[in-house]
Amino acid sequence: MLFNLPNTLTWLRILAIPLFVGIFYVPVEWLSPSEQNLAATIIFVGAALTDWLDGYLARVLNQTSAFGAFLDPVADKLMVAAALIVLVYLARLDAPIALIIIGREITISALREWMAKIGKSKSVAVSFLGKIKTVSQMVAIPLLLFHDPVGNMFDAFVVGTWLIYLAAILTLWSMFYYLKAAMPHVIHH
Repeated sequence: MLFNLPNTLTWLRILAIPLFVGIFYVPVEWLSPSEQNLAATIIFVGAALTDWLDGYLARVLNQTSAFGAFLDPVADKLMVAAALIVLVYLARLDAPIALIIIGREITISALREWMAKIGKSKSVAVSFLGKIKTVSQMVAIPLLLFHDPVGNMFDAFVVGTWLIYLAAILTLWSMFYYLKAAMPHVIHH
């Protein structure tokens, strides 16, 4: 089903990407840099929450669909890629880190698609390591977007930087984990 409540939330997440990126092009007379940071952080966190919510609603309302299963990870990857590119543009993230994370997402998505075609998708199902990587990057990105210190005790940028580097390490580790799991099937096909 193309449009049900869970899929509509996913579509809204995709439609939020231009708004998210556009925040940083608004004149400073309209939004100060700190206000831009806050607005972008709120949009990103809202999108992340709808990612959880659409999956939950799909299960509870029994509205799971093949289209939703396809669209949801695409929306996630588009939002994360947009955020990483914005962070590179703002000089808050080194380009190699963004390339590692985006490159891994493309590689593993392609691997999963190929493994599904040969009937071996369970070999590259989401692992616990992949989930830790996702949590690390989904906490790091809003902190890097927010950028400003919170009081005298918490520097969002410093904590976000440490977490995004952890996410990059876990990204590579999980990619090698998935590639190793797929290797026996790659050799036989």
